Amino acid sequence: MEEKVEQAYLYDFYGELLNDHQRRIYEDFVFNDLSLGEIAACEGVTRQGVHDLIKRCNKLLDGYEEKLHLVKKFLDAKQKVEQIHYLANEFKQNRDGAVIEEIEQISNQILEEL
Repeated sequence: MEEKVEQAYLYDFYGELLNDHQRRIYEDFVFNDLSLGEIAACEGVTRQGVHDLIKRCNKLLDGYEEKLHLVKKFLDAKQKVEQIHYLANEFKQNRDGAVIEEIEQISNQILEEL
């Protein structure tokens, strides 16, 4: 997964666990695409300080994911729902009963994982 997309997912799930200062700088870097120098100038800190803070935030967010696996579970469920959508369209075209069985299996997997 692309690094910026991964950072966005991690922030979406765990960003509220960062303090206000960390969130503001992390959002500027990841979502507002500001450079380290631009953020440093706005925050009145050094470029190195911004770099270190972003690195610490990434480590914190990665640590939360290692323990909780919320992003992984979300992406797995999303992939399965996309597969169900594809199979439902296939069923509309072919009226194949085996497709319904496959949809049921996938939906049962999702329910078991919740």
